[in-house]
Amino acid sequence: MLHKTKKTLIAGLSAFIILTTQVNAVTPTPEMIEQFKQLPKSEQERVASQYGIDPSMLSGSSNSSVNVTNPNVVNPRENDNDNDQDSFENKNNKKKSEFDFKEDSDKDELKRFGYEMFEGEPTTFAPVTDVPIPSDYMVGPGDVIKVQLYGKESNEYSLTINRDGTIQIPDLGPVSVVGLSFSDLRQELTKRIKQQMIGIESNISMGELRSIRIFIAGDAYKPGSYTVSSLSTITQALFVAGGVNEIGSLRNVQVKRNGKLIGAFDLYDLLLRGDASGDINLRSGDVVFIPSIGGLVSVAGEVRRPAIYELKKNETIADVINMAAGLNQGAYPKNSSIERYNNNGLKTIINVDLTSPKGNNTLAKAGDFVRVKSASNQYEDAITVLGAVVRPGKYQWKQQRISDLLPSIWGDLLLSADLDYGLIVREINQHGDIETLQFSPGEAITAPNSIQNLALQPRDKVMIFNFNDDTQNRFELNLLVKKRVSKVESLKGDSLLDADLFKAGFETLDNTVTNKYTNEIAGVALTGDASKEDQIEEQNLVGTEVAKMLSNLFEDRDLIKLSSVMSRKELLFPVVTKLTQQSNAQQGIKIVAIAGKIRHPGVYPLTSNAKVTDLLKAAGGLLEGAYTERAELTRTHTTAAMSDIIHKNINLHAVINGNQQEDLELEGRDMVTILTTPEWQERKIIEIKGEVKFPGTYNIRRGETLSDVIARAGGYTEYAYPSAAVFVRESVRMQEELEIKKLADQLRRDIATRGVSKDGLAVDYSEAQMMLTDLANIKAVGRLVIDLNALKLGIKEADLQLENNDVLYVPTIKQTVAVMGEVQHPSTHRFKEGLTLDDYLVMSGGPRERGDEGRVYVIKANGSVMMPTHNIWFNTESQIVAGDTVIVPLDTEYKDNLTLWSQVTQIIYNTAVAFAAVSGI
Repeated sequence: MLHKTKKTLIAGLSAFIILTTQVNAVTPTPEMIEQFKQLPKSEQERVASQYGIDPSMLSGSSNSSVNVTNPNVVNPRENDNDNDQDSFENKNNKKKSEFDFKEDSDKDELKRFGYEMFEGEPTTFAPVTDVPIPSDYMVGPGDVIKVQLYGKESNEYSLTINRDGTIQIPDLGPVSVVGLSFSDLRQELTKRIKQQMIGIESNISMGELRSIRIFIAGDAYKPGSYTVSSLSTITQALFVAGGVNEIGSLRNVQVKRNGKLIGAFDLYDLLLRGDASGDINLRSGDVVFIPSIGGLVSVAGEVRRPAIYELKKNETIADVINMAAGLNQGAYPKNSSIERYNNNGLKTIINVDLTSPKGNNTLAKAGDFVRVKSASNQYEDAITVLGAVVRPGKYQWKQQRISDLLPSIWGDLLLSADLDYGLIVREINQHGDIETLQFSPGEAITAPNSIQNLALQPRDKVMIFNFNDDTQNRFELNLLVKKRVSKVESLKGDSLLDADLFKAGFETLDNTVTNKYTNEIAGVALTGDASKEDQIEEQNLVGTEVAKMLSNLFEDRDLIKLSSVMSRKELLFPVVTKLTQQSNAQQGIKIVAIAGKIRHPGVYPLTSNAKVTDLLKAAGGLLEGAYTERAELTRTHTTAAMSDIIHKNINLHAVINGNQQEDLELEGRDMVTILTTPEWQERKIIEIKGEVKFPGTYNIRRGETLSDVIARAGGYTEYAYPSAAVFVRESVRMQEELEIKKLADQLRRDIATRGVSKDGLAVDYSEAQMMLTDLANIKAVGRLVIDLNALKLGIKEADLQLENNDVLYVPTIKQTVAVMGEVQHPSTHRFKEGLTLDDYLVMSGGPRERGDEGRVYVIKANGSVMMPTHNIWFNTESQIVAGDTVIVPLDTEYKDNLTLWSQVTQIIYNTAVAFAAVSGI
């Protein structure tokens, strides 16, 4: 059965092969390959030999699928001080005396063009043979021709071309192939075989290629004799030799044959234009000669490919610019320059206009350094619009007014825009000095014929402000600041600047004062754990960077884009800074200030003919509670002999109602103070919780007392325990925080200066650090000790005047006594009438070894501290009451006699008790 199957397979495969046999060799199909694989090895060989099939094709590995790879013949070159990437300027510098000055940095960064192709060195001299053969390949002695015959007879021959240019084909005799290309040879042999061998077809292919020996001389990286493929060209030979060395030419690679120059190749044609027509094929015995480099010219600045290029004769500056791939978009070719050595060995500067034929036709010389200057970033006549507008940015200037630039309130201004205050910043001379013009955006847009619709001039900056700075989403702005300014970890608050703006307008702004003005940043958290002094120094540096960034507001596209969320202070910062800097003895500073009950107190530019009403609009208007009967104007009156400060009263009510006589015209350095209405107070509240009949939040007036509010709350319930009442005040909490910080600093210094105790024992710094950590983690409570029982009896001294945000908590009846500190088992016990301090200590296991029994104290239920004395504690009159807490402090002698331990431990214990008391609020 197996034999029958075998016969069937052979017959089917043979029939299929005969039917598909053509002039060329059989190309097996997938079905043929599968059938072929089922035959025994001997049968596979017989079928392949009989029908002229390559067995590798039927086994699934056709020659056509062979991966052609080049051997790795080049490794990276060793680093040395004189590699090919050193600029020619550096080469010259090495030959100069040690007193020569360093060249410009852009010269040092330039590299020789084209040498990156040859950044390696050869590792082997083996010829590359496994490459496709082009049809125009000229065969020659040493090449192997493969001839495969199939049909009536099947044979395969590998024929080597003899030295006389012939091949010997069995049954045909010698065939001359001298001067034939591979395609011509294939046609000729196919034709002769078909004519002289009836019934036999042929397939002609190239076998092993001949190797040729060439010589690479001159300034090659590795000159010498190399065996390469007969297909090799000039560039392939250069790669085998590792390219050229640091003084080799890329533009005049020569090929010499039998002592005669037969061609030269300019590698720039290949590198710059992709032209390889000059890359001729090499023959055996050819010499590839690399002469030394010609003149070099450097190109830097606004070109696409700054580098050092090799010159040929009669090449112009235009040719050099083309080598550098042309000019960048930001180039200013009219003002380009050439640094060139003159006949005296000195450098000279030659200005060239690369937009003119004369400049482009200037001949380049060896050693030239061509600089293409950049264009200015300044806009010629652009109008800048920024602030609370929908589309901030640069706009074309033409004969127009504000209403032409911003025609619609709803379509061009943000909803948050201040319609009463806008500013135009205008340059008044070539020095960049400015003046400011104030206008009303709402009136300018809605009433185009009004005087508020100012005419615009070239380079004007139009600023629109937000009415309320607190409603803006500043996330992207803060992200930009953190990205640009080093050491900024986070930004808190609504302003990048927290400077005292009043000082800015009224001090002589030398560098010191300017830094003082600009270096304070609102809510900036610095990175790192630097000391306080270092953090202050870092904060000053950060402030300077932020100030520089804001000073460039009008030219910074990113800041202009985000100007809609900037505060009034931030937008005015570059204006105020410029006005301050341009002031002098002849022209006073054009800045005014306003403070008091105003929406945006601060420093503002003094606009032309500005009056008090203009300053009120600039500051956003009066706040509730402003005293309109009188305001105060402080003015600096300066004469040739002296300067004096004078004060004037302003009838603010008359000014607001349009009285022109009272509406004074402002001068530089004026300060307007808006007073507060007498007896005015903002809404103040107190919150009462716990056991009162009507707990809740109560509004209070100035001077109202605790007893008054308790009465308004209906008094206490029957379950109230006034002795343990907790009263919390914000001002007390802030004071406690300050004291805790002071104590922590003092303790830190004490530990640092007391490295060894009086007994000669080293201080346990780990425990000291733990104590400092506990102290740093303490949260101040702000508990104020009060005596509600005395208040119930009508004792006035026990009453308390209230402040805003005070909190009173009246707890339920207490039935426990707590024991804390250095005892065996800190716990809370049920209160029993008649038990003493010692009884409660015994119930908690007594003091520990490191507890200080002589300084035991009691925190009473109302928050006061009682230090028991021997006489008191042995009298029956002094008893522990419900709600009290007994504290056994740490023995200070146990802690290496550091004088502050007792204070620290007492604060920790007391805070813990107070925090437990208010935790239920």
